[in-house]
Amino acid sequence: MASLVPPASKILIVEDEPGLREMLAILFRREGYEVVLAPGLRAALETITQHPQPFPVVLTDLAMPDGSGLDVLAAAKSRSQATEVILITAHSTVENAIQAMRLGAYDFVAKPFQPLELAALVQKALEKQAIVVENRRLRARVESPAQRELVGRSPALRAVSDLVERIAPMRTTVLITGESGTGKERVARAIHRLSDRAAGPFLVVNCGALPEALMESELFGHERGAFTGAEKRHRGLFREADGGSLLLDEVGELPAALQVKLLRVLQERTVRPVGATQEVPVDVRVMAATNRDVEADVAIGKFRSDLYYRLNVIRVALPPLRDRREDVPLLAERFVRRFADEHGKEITGFTPDAVRALEYYAFPGNVRELENVIERAVALAGGRVIGLGDLPPELSGMAGAPTPALLDLPAEGTRLDDILSEVERRLILASLDRTGGIRKRAADLLGITFRSLRYRMKKHGLGDDSEDDADGSADAD
Repeated sequence: MASLVPPASKILIVEDEPGLREMLAILFRREGYEVVLAPGLRAALETITQHPQPFPVVLTDLAMPDGSGLDVLAAAKSRSQATEVILITAHSTVENAIQAMRLGAYDFVAKPFQPLELAALVQKALEKQAIVVENRRLRARVESPAQRELVGRSPALRAVSDLVERIAPMRTTVLITGESGTGKERVARAIHRLSDRAAGPFLVVNCGALPEALMESELFGHERGAFTGAEKRHRGLFREADGGSLLLDEVGELPAALQVKLLRVLQERTVRPVGATQEVPVDVRVMAATNRDVEADVAIGKFRSDLYYRLNVIRVALPPLRDRREDVPLLAERFVRRFADEHGKEITGFTPDAVRALEYYAFPGNVRELENVIERAVALAGGRVIGLGDLPPELSGMAGAPTPALLDLPAEGTRLDDILSEVERRLILASLDRTGGIRKRAADLLGITFRSLRYRMKKHGLGDDSEDDADGSADAD
């Protein structure tokens, strides 16, 4: 199969030893890469920030006279989360590996190394990056219009997107339900934009925010002199939305008298303004949204059953954000782009700890709360990447929580052995992190023997196999 990696891929090599730096330059130029060299941390940071485009791959020494390769890693990720960083060190330790992986390193290589194996690792990093880019391009081509309107990849949101696309061409009334902040108005806008009414107006009225005395006039209009203060004719939202769509948000808050009149409008497709004697025809697609349990309100007589059935011809039920956590990073990225533009900031993404905290938090306020969290983070961020410290206190404690299971099978398939190997590697690093690097305790956490842990660590290049923990050497089985 042909490689997905462009033949002139760039690589930044950061190495303070002149001989090794030149050897790596020769190696990768022979492999067809465009090589940029930096002799230390200061030169690397200047190159990363001033180069016209982010580097696809950065290969950096860990310990240098003027600083650490971890700072190179942080700078490269701040410029672009897509950059893959491989660290090289003569002093490989579990602690270094854990810290590097936490900061988003692609891999960690110990000296001495085989040059061709290092070249193969760089090629693999580029292929991973190229596959991600290609998948995004293919998804953009096959995504339905509704999926472009509604951000998310979870099965629950895909089902909503499919339903929206099917019902958009219809004139049928739609009832959109879901907790506050789940995006009910966005669904209504998507239905409108995908319909043949897209060129017409889309209006929203919050039925819970209008005083009851003004609600009838606001919805259906009034004639001049119809009541005290009615100094001129008012068309009302139904007539203003003629030829388009009208969303009745929080429809469960409608008072009983207005429920009767709304039912007549839906049945007759006419409105009678306050103070008028004639009905006025309207051509409006009506959608309603609520976070209430409307069936319970019908059962106790608070909401008319005939109006409920008229509105609930097709229901779109939006899941809460906690039930589709895999959508959180995608939503967060969209909000970052929007708020960075609004605030005039150059912010490229999140640190791995910040992403993990966002994914694990339950977001009781749903998408609206996530939006507010990201706006706050963008405003507070001092660099080009949002870190854990930029998130509210209730989220910042979530970084150490277990990451939810977010494994989806790509459309083009995957290599199961590679996935399982990466899961094993990450669990080993997490167990060592939790136990402060004490391998006997880490083995106990994983339910395996100390000897098995040592074998697996050696397989993944984590630490020196000749070293034993003080409490591990006594129990090698």
